[in-house]
Amino acid sequence: MIPVNLPLVDGREKEILIECIDSGWISEGPYVKKFEEEFSSFIGMNHGIAVSNGTAALEAAAFAIDLKDGDEVIMPSFTIISCAIAALRFGAKPVLVDIEPLTWNINVDLIESKITPRTKAIMAVHMYGHPCNLDPILNLAKKYNLCVLEDASQVAGALYKNKKCGSVGHISAFSLYANKIITTGEGGMVMTSDDQMAARARSYRNLCFRSDRRFYHTELGNNLRMTNMQGAIGIAQLERIDEFVDLKRKNGVVYKELLDQIPGIKAQEEMPWAKMVYWMYAVELDESTGWDAERMMAELYSRGVETRPFFIGLHEQPVLRDKDLFQNEQFPVTYKSSRQGFYLPSSMNLTNTQIKFVVDQIKDILEK
Repeated sequence: MIPVNLPLVDGREKEILIECIDSGWISEGPYVKKFEEEFSSFIGMNHGIAVSNGTAALEAAAFAIDLKDGDEVIMPSFTIISCAIAALRFGAKPVLVDIEPLTWNINVDLIESKITPRTKAIMAVHMYGHPCNLDPILNLAKKYNLCVLEDASQVAGALYKNKKCGSVGHISAFSLYANKIITTGEGGMVMTSDDQMAARARSYRNLCFRSDRRFYHTELGNNLRMTNMQGAIGIAQLERIDEFVDLKRKNGVVYKELLDQIPGIKAQEEMPWAKMVYWMYAVELDESTGWDAERMMAELYSRGVETRPFFIGLHEQPVLRDKDLFQNEQFPVTYKSSRQGFYLPSSMNLTNTQIKFVVDQIKDILEK
């Protein structure tokens, strides 16, 4: 079975992790601070705030921008539920926008019509390794005095107009889960160059303890701290991030060359202003093939190829609809892509032989 994704942890991870364990600092400690400083420097933000996972990063970022009850956050329907959770956690309302069909990112032409006096932020979710078109979002944010929160979970190392994703908005959130470009097993990072936002995110991840009086709280926080051991792994992973991006892009080129020869299936298009990182090699089947993603994935699995489905739109999530959200709202591109799209094996150490095998199976299935 060719797995959908495996991390590369064959660098200095073990060496630095053992150093960390030998130091006795296995919970909080200096490796977290070093990882925060080095990762935020790589991205181009003044502050990095390490947390326990990507969902926690979104939650801490939402607190950092002072999201409150009654506020609204514009985001794509086509995304993981963590984005909606981050808004709902503070009583805010997620307001959804459809995606565009080439990169599966938020359709920037549809955002302005969703802005109201209650809108506080736009969440720009970079999808499957390809950046959102950020300039129109930033222009709207300036026009209406809004915050731009980048969900950069899937784009560590990607570029938007030669700027690192996660450095363009006011604040950003990264995931460091095992299938991301770099990993700490579980983990996340909030990044910002705003001192006040950084202070609020740091406070929130540590239960909003006050510096002047311990165990005395004026705001409700959470325990979202990253362990020192995770920080040690992150340092080793970050040393190789450029190598990892190169491997992802190399595999993406091979996939594209082979898949372009097969009618009825399309891949994510790289826009001229973007450098994508192919976090996952995502494809979408044309409905004319008679195949949907679920059937294709099952058939590929029977042939030794592991895959994963696309996100199901937030507007279709029962737990959100039960909160009387998104009633009678339609997002046709999201609806179609969630049923026709899936992603292929995308490990960094994937071989050309394995990629050819995957594509040959798809071709054989579609030609039957």
